[in-house]
Amino acid sequence: MTIGEKLLNLRKEKHLSQEEVAEKLGVTRQTISKWETDMSTPDFDKIYPLCELYGITADELLTGKKREKEEIRDEENTLVDKKKRGTGIALGVLFYFLSVIWIMITIPVFNMNPIISTGIFLLFCGIGTYIIIYTNMAYGTKDKKKEEKEPKVLKQIKAIIDMITLLIYLYVSFVTFAWHITWILWVVAALIEEIIKLCFMLGGKNNAK
Repeated sequence: MTIGEKLLNLRKEKHLSQEEVAEKLGVTRQTISKWETDMSTPDFDKIYPLCELYGITADELLTGKKREKEEIRDEENTLVDKKKRGTGIALGVLFYFLSVIWIMITIPVFNMNPIISTGIFLLFCGIGTYIIIYTNMAYGTKDKKKEEKEPKVLKQIKAIIDMITLLIYLYVSFVTFAWHITWILWVVAALIEEIIKLCFMLGGKNNAK
């Protein structure tokens, strides 16, 4: 089916006359007629208005490939989920920053009881962690076609690193009360995990070759 035939069928489906389409697009009726009889093709700046008028995508008009409604809806939902996920992660990180500011100010500046100050610090960290985990679980979006499953061994290694980091973090923090510094351990742990993940990826590519 030619582009002209598509335009003719789409116009009839919308129950529009050539004059009505021409008026909406700011062209003459003769131009619409030439498009529909393949005597000429729509200019580039008219493609989008045409697609918007007929409720189709440019890909559908030019290639004839129709996108399923479910696919479009999934993409819209994915975009919304990404925004919610980004907002949740940003809020969680904000609580981490607040916890660091709290521990840096309350004990050395206001001479607050270290136990109370530390308890509130941990509360802030807990809230931040909960928000980040919840948003990742609730709004985490993955393309099943492009998703690369992590090896089971890699997941176990990351779990062990997280557990060791937590134990070291709590021990060092409670012994030194240097909460404003010890959080760097989590950054180091994350870097180590990414390096290990990269090694697994490179190893997988080499095996594939």
